[in-house]
Amino acid sequence: MPKVLGFATFIVLAVTVSNTMAADFPDFASLPSRPELPDPLVMLDGSKVTTAADWNTKRKPELKALFQHYMYGYLPPKPQKWTVEEVSFSDDAFLDGKATLSESRLAFFGPELKHRLHVLLVLPNKRSGPAPVFVGMNFCGNHALASHPQIHIPESWVYKSCAGSENERATAKGRGAQADVWNLDLIIERGYGLACFYSGDLDPDTADFSDGIEPAFYKPGQTAPTPTDPGAIATWAWGYHRVVDFLVEKHAQAIDVNRIAAVGHSRNGKTTLLAAALDERIALAIPHQAGCGGTAPDRVAIDRKDVETIRRINTVFPHWFCDNFPLFNEAPDKLPFDQHCLLALCAPRPVLYSNAVEDQWANPDGQFEMLKGADPVYRLLGSTGLEAKEKPELSKLLNGKLGYYIRPGKHSMDREDWGVFLDYADKQLGSGKR
Repeated sequence: MPKVLGFATFIVLAVTVSNTMAADFPDFASLPSRPELPDPLVMLDGSKVTTAADWNTKRKPELKALFQHYMYGYLPPKPQKWTVEEVSFSDDAFLDGKATLSESRLAFFGPELKHRLHVLLVLPNKRSGPAPVFVGMNFCGNHALASHPQIHIPESWVYKSCAGSENERATAKGRGAQADVWNLDLIIERGYGLACFYSGDLDPDTADFSDGIEPAFYKPGQTAPTPTDPGAIATWAWGYHRVVDFLVEKHAQAIDVNRIAAVGHSRNGKTTLLAAALDERIALAIPHQAGCGGTAPDRVAIDRKDVETIRRINTVFPHWFCDNFPLFNEAPDKLPFDQHCLLALCAPRPVLYSNAVEDQWANPDGQFEMLKGADPVYRLLGSTGLEAKEKPELSKLLNGKLGYYIRPGKHSMDREDWGVFLDYADKQLGSGKR
């Protein structure tokens, strides 16, 4: 059974979703077949959106509710209270004195969560003003980002594939094992910071729906998830939002709250895009190789073997999405949206879709079509959008509000990727060294 959260009736969220829309959404059987990409500027009732005001007050709230209702599940609300329970350590001599590395443990109340979120924060020591910061989520624990001996090692489940994992638990042998994935030295060199957390602090990536934060939100008497309760991706997106809270409320002197970027690879990229779509404090998003359920289209032939389909992803990872989403496994044409509409929710903020040639499973061609599909919303809001009709050449960054990049290689996040991410952020947000 998918692990999801019993909070379906709580519709007025931190993401400002209307509390009346979900009651009006048709059930699956009543949804019409729409093989073509839905127009992001046409409401569910068929009315056309022609002004920025109508987009912001009508279509945007509708799309936020639609995606949560039929695909991701409704995010939990912002906690009534949260605290920095402990600053585990702060080391201003990190990277030979170029950066300060610290880790804080966050606690949440209203409802009280037994889970604690450990946020690893690295900031450049030499800067002319507040630093722009990337927010990311990692697969294996904060300790995998750097070999620092004081970084917390998670006690919860971790992937067997994580370096140092023993019986699906992290050990000190994994310290620094993903240093070449996160490249903290390069981020600092370019004048940026990074705030990162482990997904398992909120919801381990397993099919057990009881091991995350979700049961804390069950209504009285509830023992099972409802069809619109959130899957893991929605819960993880909630975690991105809580890290943004932490940065804005506790580190506003050190970080530039107007230049917070979200980044993530693969399933974390799916999370990145959802988090950015539902939180406008995120000024820039880079969902890297995110593919199906994130940056790639849902409307692909259900029997395709070269790209991931929603039937495939719901079969292999049923806990990522809400229980309504598998209804569309054999009928993606009945979805009242496609992933270009999620991207459009980020407008007019910059978003970069980055890919690799050997990662066709993530459907890089389809991702470019999603950029095309979101472009009209960016234009309606008076912004530039996609600045090319065709994909750019290999290893050439299309550095516009709707950005695209594809390189040689496989499904991974490496130093070359971070160089591109930082180049994109420099242009779209202003250099980290300004």
